[in-house]
Amino acid sequence: MNSYELPPGAPGLVAALAVGLVVGLERGWHERELPEGGRVAGLRTFALTGLLGGVLGHLQPVFGAWPLLGALLGIALLLTVSYARNAKLTGNLSATTPVAMLLTLALGAFAAHGNITLALSAAVVSAVLLDLKPTLHGWLRLIDHRELTASLQLLVLSTVILPYLPNTGLGPYAALNPYQLWWAVILIAGLSLTGHFAMRITGVQRGVLWTGILGGLASSTAATMALARYARVQPSLAGAAAAGALASCGVMFFRMLILLGVIQPKLLPSFGSALVVTGVVLLSIALWRWRTLDRTAAGEGSVGAMAPFDLGTALGFGVLLAAMSVLVPAAKQWLDTSGLYVLSAVSGLADVDAILISLARLHGSGGLSTATTVTAIGLATLANMVTKAGIAWTTGGAQVGKPVVLGYLGAMAFGAVALALSVKLS
Repeated sequence: MNSYELPPGAPGLVAALAVGLVVGLERGWHERELPEGGRVAGLRTFALTGLLGGVLGHLQPVFGAWPLLGALLGIALLLTVSYARNAKLTGNLSATTPVAMLLTLALGAFAAHGNITLALSAAVVSAVLLDLKPTLHGWLRLIDHRELTASLQLLVLSTVILPYLPNTGLGPYAALNPYQLWWAVILIAGLSLTGHFAMRITGVQRGVLWTGILGGLASSTAATMALARYARVQPSLAGAAAAGALASCGVMFFRMLILLGVIQPKLLPSFGSALVVTGVVLLSIALWRWRTLDRTAAGEGSVGAMAPFDLGTALGFGVLLAAMSVLVPAAKQWLDTSGLYVLSAVSGLADVDAILISLARLHGSGGLSTATTVTAIGLATLANMVTKAGIAWTTGGAQVGKPVVLGYLGAMAFGAVALALSVKLS
């Protein structure tokens, strides 16, 4: 049987050839309309380049890295001459194909060293990136400067700052854990930025209902305000605005579910079903109201996307979250449970995320019972819905406010029943 085994270096050479074929297939197809000899490199050239990398990789144990380095420099020089001539003749300044060829040579050598799976995976990813040029460039054209800034700031928050923050309790009640607080800020910023991009990707003709659904992922309060203002400008779309506001609040409950699931999943058995039921009921009411509207009143106009969650907003939310992290245990100690409930309700009038995260973290450290935590979160949620109902009524008028209030009451009733059943079963 040994006589039928492949030579030791054969799998690496075959993988190196496959690397060149994968990348060369995409490059050859991309430039298939060019005449013979009119392209810098095609399928055969890329295949040979990958195979050359494999051969040079096998020579490295004997001759060191010099053959591979010489090949890289030689091909780079050849590509430089070809690039300059092609740019002069066609005016095309793209350096994608030369870079792809150098990468193919390196991946061929990488495969020869036994990293076959990783080399082939990198080749496939490279081919996909090359093929997605129109899509990627289309995405870049969709992004405006503030969205790019917000995305880069989020990367700074998560990859530059977060890893170096101490993961220990500081300050009063040891409630200020820099790592956990910053991580929560990143989570909220990520959800909000996702909702903003979802609204932008769907375009200006997404309609009022989709504005509510996607805006609820970014900020249900901001979405309600935007829709109410839209209805005030165009009173004929009040029904659609009400449906969108109900949908945004429904998405808020699933947003809360995600936050609890990430920060303190032990609360989900007692509170998760209530959040799901309330969110589903609100979305169902919103969909039902939207389907009963005339098609001309379905709200297919343009409502601007929510502003992206920028650095200033993130820092402001971080300060609020830090304050809540200290005030929640302080209220529990000095004012007992009733003081904690008052703090939750007052905080919920402005924002439900900060108080929810603070309560969930305190519950996770054993500072609050499940019943107290669920009640406090419920009060914060109720206060937040009161705020949004007031915004809908005062800004959009009774045609928006009344359906929103009735929808809230119905959804909260179903949510209360689901919560009671969960508590009874647990």
